Amino acid sequence: MSIPNSQMELPSVAQHECPECGKRFSKKNPLIIHYRIHTGEKPFMCTECGKSFRKKQQFTEHQLSHTEEKPFICTEDKPFNKRSNLIKHQRIHTGVKPYVCMECGKSFSNKSTFQGHQRIHTGEKPFSCTECGKRFTTKTKLSGHYTVHTGEKPFACADCGRSFALKGNLTRHQ
Repeated sequence: MSIPNSQMELPSVAQHECPECGKRFSKKNPLIIHYRIHTGEKPFMCTECGKSFRKKQQFTEHQLSHTEEKPFICTEDKPFNKRSNLIKHQRIHTGVKPYVCMECGKSFSNKSTFQGHQRIHTGEKPFSCTECGKRFTTKTKLSGHYTVHTGEKPFACADCGRSFALKGNLTRHQ
């Protein structure tokens, strides 16, 4: 299947369905933004640090991280530039896990972790390896997979020195 590499090449489908994974959208713009997950396109780049983003909103919020102003302060440890970041951070201290999986009952403090977990049940694997095409439920799992192709083994055992490509393999070894 040929993957379109720009907004202009996306097929115009009445239901606005992603040609890569089949996810549907009521409007075309959310499809365009979603499709960047598959293409890896991140058109919004921070000139301050070089970090890139799929969504303009993420980019705009990121730019705040370069300002000195951090008016939202956690009483336990550190300040934040956004109230929403403080609220998310405070869940570490409170143990609040507002995101509950209706399929298995497992709960999460972080929305993106929860969304990644849900893909276990749906079977959705939106992250694709550019080398071999293998698909993954999370960006983290895809990143770990790339070590298969690079030969990199960044996780070393402190006891014996043996190295592993994946952190989970090191954990099992120990």
